[in-house]
Amino acid sequence: MIDRIVDLDGKPEDEKEVELEVTLRPRDFVNYIGQERLKQNLLLAIQAAKKRGEPLDHVLLHGPPGLGKTTMASVIANEMGAQIRITSGPAIERAGDLASLLTNLGDGDILFIDEIHRLNRTVEEVLYSAMEDFKLDIMLGKGPSARSLRLDLPKFTIIGATTRTGALAAPLRDRFGMIHRLEFYTPDEVQQIIQRAAKILSVKIDKPAAAELAKRARLTPRIANRLLKRVRDYADVNGDGIIDAPLSHKALKLLDIDELGLDITDRRLLEAIIENYNGGPVGVETLAAITAEERSTIEDFYEPYLMQIGLLERTPRGRKVTHKAYQHLDRKPSKDSEQSALL
Repeated sequence: MIDRIVDLDGKPEDEKEVELEVTLRPRDFVNYIGQERLKQNLLLAIQAAKKRGEPLDHVLLHGPPGLGKTTMASVIANEMGAQIRITSGPAIERAGDLASLLTNLGDGDILFIDEIHRLNRTVEEVLYSAMEDFKLDIMLGKGPSARSLRLDLPKFTIIGATTRTGALAAPLRDRFGMIHRLEFYTPDEVQQIIQRAAKILSVKIDKPAAAELAKRARLTPRIANRLLKRVRDYADVNGDGIIDAPLSHKALKLLDIDELGLDITDRRLLEAIIENYNGGPVGVETLAAITAEERSTIEDFYEPYLMQIGLLERTPRGRKVTHKAYQHLDRKPSKDSEQSALL
């Protein structure tokens, strides 16, 4: 898969990038822009837990990548005044790894598990009793001499994050007391995020330029911050470091990101449906073969935003581009595609 500036799963390349990512993340609900309903529900639960002197109930955060699930987990820990340990599903390979993590937690601590849907099934089953009863069942030895040992655990909170709720086993999903979805942000919210990030990065950007970046950031804070950094680079090299509307247009044109935030890979996907299948419908497996991408990549990274802005439809017969997609790509629907749209 080629590197994309709008890749939702991009990782920082070096330590300086990691520091920037951490710096740009808000630490409390006051500075966390957007997700208003989610913040209200979580704040209520946090205040109630603190009033009773209890740990927060287990929380599952789900939604498309780049919307702030890891950031929200850190904000929850900060608002609770709790320590947070961060790990990921693939990193916990054996039950012993999980036991090590859980036994090192203190009362009220938070364990954040990113990509929790990728937990090993054996590890998952050990987690059930830990979440429900704060007990850890481990096996000592093997064969006839093996025996079970039950350890008491501190009262902790697990915050799980996933992009694929359906991939979670039902018993694990049911053990979360709060299940919340993070939604795409509005352009106004993304503009506020860009302006806040610009202040932190000591970058001067005017409102029209911030609005232009917000319009092309795919309603996603991670992409908005990445675009801001790349446009800042362009401004430092080709200007005086100040980002205005004309300069942002030139930088985004160089990055090959159009007015709706689509890059060349998104447009290639839509054009493949139009040119090869008269606008669809076409099965996702066929699309994966044409674009040389994994089916999960198309479903998790490309389709959500294309559907959100009305360029792509999922139908029982397959994927179809909309009339809006033809307009955006400056194409005219064929007679066959117009007739299929009427069916």
